[in-house]
Order: sequence, then C-alpha cells, then structure tokens
Amino acid sequence: MGRGRVELKRIENKINRQVTFSKRRNGLLKKAYELSVLCDAEVALIIFSSRGKLYEFGSTSMTQILERYQRCCFNSQDSISERETQNWYQEVSKLKAKYESLQRTQRHLLGEDLGPLSIKELQNLEKQLEGALTQARQRKTQIMMEQMEELRRKERQLGDMNKQLKIKVSLEMSSLESEGQGLRAFPCQWNQDTSAGTSSFPLQIPPSNPMEMEPEPVLEIGYHHYNLAEGSSVDRSMALDSNFFQGWSL
Repeated sequence: MGRGRVELKRIENKINRQVTFSKRRNGLLKKAYELSVLCDAEVALIIFSSRGKLYEFGSTSMTQILERYQRCCFNSQDSISERETQNWYQEVSKLKAKYESLQRTQRHLLGEDLGPLSIKELQNLEKQLEGALTQARQRKTQIMMEQMEELRRKERQLGDMNKQLKIKVSLEMSSLESEGQGLRAFPCQWNQDTSAGTSSFPLQIPPSNPMEMEPEPVLEIGYHHYNLAEGSSVDRSMALDSNFFQGWSL
C-alpha cells in the first residue's frame, strides 16, 4: 500500500518541520545535480532555511551563473524597451503620414496644389465639393426654417398678448363709462338752484355810484342823529361833518 498524498500546508510541529526540510532539501539538491549532468544544463540553486542558513548548489560557478542571469535579465529589459520604442516610432510615422495627407486634402479643397492631380482625382474632388455644398445648403435651409418657425411662434404669442390687452382696456373703459353715468345721475343742488334762480344766497349787485351806498350804523353817544331829507341839496358829507361837531360840542 502506497503512501498517501501529503497536504501542502505549514507543518505546525517544529521537529517534524525540520525533518521534512532536511529531507526535501537533499532531494532538491539531488534533482538539480541530476538535471545538470543528464541535460548538460547550468543549474544554480539557492535555499535559505527558516533560521537564515544558506544552502546553494551550482553546476559550474555560482558567480558565473548569476552574472549570466543578470545579463539575460538586462538584455531582456533592453529588448522590451527597444521594441516599445520601435512601436512608438511606427505609430508616430503613421500619424505624421496621416497628418500630411489631411493637409494635402485640405489644400485641394481650397483649390491649391491642383497641378499634380489627374482627371479622375479632379472629378472625385469635384464630387466631394458638390456634396459638401449640397449639405451646407440643406443645413442653411433647415436653420432658416427653424428661425422662421421661432418668429411665427413669437408672433402668435405677441398676438395673444395684444388681444388680452385689448380686452383689459375695453373692460376698464366700460367700467369708467359706467362710473361716469352714475355720477351724472346724481343731481347737483348748487346747479339746480342756480339754474332755477332760487339760490339761498342772495345776489348783491353793487350800485353804480359809490356815494349812493347806505352808511353803516355807527355808535351814537351824546349827540342827536340828523336825518337828511330826501331831495335835500345839502351834501351828505357836509351833514355827517356837522353831526360830528355837534356831538362833540355837547
């Protein structure tokens, strides 16, 4: 009965782990030696134990094998960088050629450098220009139609606003007219009395001759008031003066 398959995990028992390390180390060194002898290969084996102890095997010289290894690694890195450089150079060359082609096409579209072109190339260029002109006209027509539609929409909006303003103004005018009719319906007492001639305030018309105005009543102390008879030739002012002196004489 054969030995069972060993599970690959860390051996927890320290003694068993040390025994397994010694056995497998010796087996690995033996296999490396057999590989170098049987296949005529340069083999280098380096082992560090858990305690830091070094175990190594070299089919020839360990130093020579390590130097060769370093040269191979550096050469591989150089080759990788060189391949990347070549790839970038090819990519740059492609982009440069594409850029020059686009510049040449642009000059042809502008009508420049048409001498080297053949009849077929000129016909293709003419078709491209006609196609571009057709697309430009279509786009221009579309933009103009959109602008016209926008202007019509604004016109409809302004028309609706104008109608609303007209309705509002007509309503305000009708309300003002109704208020004015209500004010005319109320009679004005002053106007009625004036028109009828029955005003409560008597109208006083001043006389044409200021001397004919009746004198205001005055306070009479210590003298008699003399009334002038109608038709007397004595001046009214003289009579007043005589009354004044007679009062003082008393």
